Amino acid sequence: MGGRQVTAPDFAGTRVTVAGLGVSGMPAARVLHARGALVTAVTDADDERSRAQAGELRALGITVRLGDGSTLPEGTELVVTAPGWQPGKPLFAAAEAAGVPVWGDVELAWRLRGPDAAPWLAVTGTNGKTTTVRMLAAILEAAGHRTAAVGNIGVSLLDAVLAEEPYDVLAVELSSYQLHWAPSVRPHSAAVLNLAPDHLDWHGSMAAYAADKGRVYEGNQVACVYNSADPATEELVRAADVEEGCRAIGFTLGTPRPSELGVVEGYLVDRAFVPDRAQQAQELAEVADVDPPAPHNIANALAAAALARAFGVPATAVREGLRAFRPDPHRIEHVATIDGVAYVDDSKATNTHAAEASLVAYEPIVWIAGGLAKGASFDELVQGAAKRLRAVVLMGRDRALIREALARHAPNVPVVDLDRADTGAMSEAVREAAGLAESGDTVLLAPACASMDMFTNYNVRGDLFAEAVRARATAAEGD
Repeated sequence: MGGRQVTAPDFAGTRVTVAGLGVSGMPAARVLHARGALVTAVTDADDERSRAQAGELRALGITVRLGDGSTLPEGTELVVTAPGWQPGKPLFAAAEAAGVPVWGDVELAWRLRGPDAAPWLAVTGTNGKTTTVRMLAAILEAAGHRTAAVGNIGVSLLDAVLAEEPYDVLAVELSSYQLHWAPSVRPHSAAVLNLAPDHLDWHGSMAAYAADKGRVYEGNQVACVYNSADPATEELVRAADVEEGCRAIGFTLGTPRPSELGVVEGYLVDRAFVPDRAQQAQELAEVADVDPPAPHNIANALAAAALARAFGVPATAVREGLRAFRPDPHRIEHVATIDGVAYVDDSKATNTHAAEASLVAYEPIVWIAGGLAKGASFDELVQGAAKRLRAVVLMGRDRALIREALARHAPNVPVVDLDRADTGAMSEAVREAAGLAESGDTVLLAPACASMDMFTNYNVRGDLFAEAVRARATAAEGD
């Protein structure tokens, strides 16, 4: 179960351009400089924050170029880019023309792993990545492994692979952006949770987006975990070039077939990592051990369990890890129940696929939705949820797209359209939703859109929702 024997590259004297000064660019520049690289950091920005970051790097002797992230510095031999930089930027075209390789921070971390490096159990997908990776880390910890949830989850992979005390195994969240810039990453085992249109403005097409997601299966050693309900994920497995003996392992919310994990009479069960897959099934945990036990979250738990089992984790650790796991805020988080109405914060539902997972978990619903659509269409989402909707409160820049879909597919559902983007907008949205809800309903913030038109991020959006709900709960207690 150990990782491949690897030797970290020698960067001494190599002219490296680091593109971006964010959470990935800053540590990449420092690490490369410490290894003797001649680093030039470039960014399009020239604001107060970037100037402060530039000051930190210049104090180390690193060259920084603000306000110009398009021109390739002369003599560049390698570009290390922040994952969010789009492939079409002139900097990358110049690198390609000059025969200069482009790596992301994940690729750099992979290349810097030392001998006996910890294997990676990798997770990608349109939705559910962070939750699944954190569940996986909890299961691995329950089995006694030194591990960490790293990657797109916010903990730097560079810090993890260069840690003084080595890890046994890493639970790695990888976005499509990161995978695009990570050509040589080869996980021990990996999962694609689901595929739905997202970030198409960055990738250019659904096919390109799926192809980048599919990179996570390349070179897998033990298991390629896919969603049996999402044929596109299985197709990515079929297309992958894996090591001899690597198996395709499905997960399903139904009764599992051989080589699948699934659900039987309220239990998560394994028919993949047992001696006799045709005749045996290993009980792993109860559905009630998953918090919250919404269908899409049970699917996350099954994917995490599959990766853990691929690493040799016993069934008892799966149960213990899932029981210990607590979801991050803003992921189907119950905030309060007021006068029989439940208020649920799923601000993390930043696309239609994620919102659909929330909408199928409740009934009847007063839905708070809207924001930045990122090119999404809402017809299929609204059509599927129409029978569950009591009413809808819309806010945000692209709310008209949802309103039009509601007019087509749920014309009898009352809609409140909030034409405001100030700090009090969320409080008004909660007030309107409360007025429309009846006892037994759920007021659900599942925007199906990104947040940046009105809020710093989805966390702030969810925090403001929760604040407004708690204010109503306090007022109700005082009545």
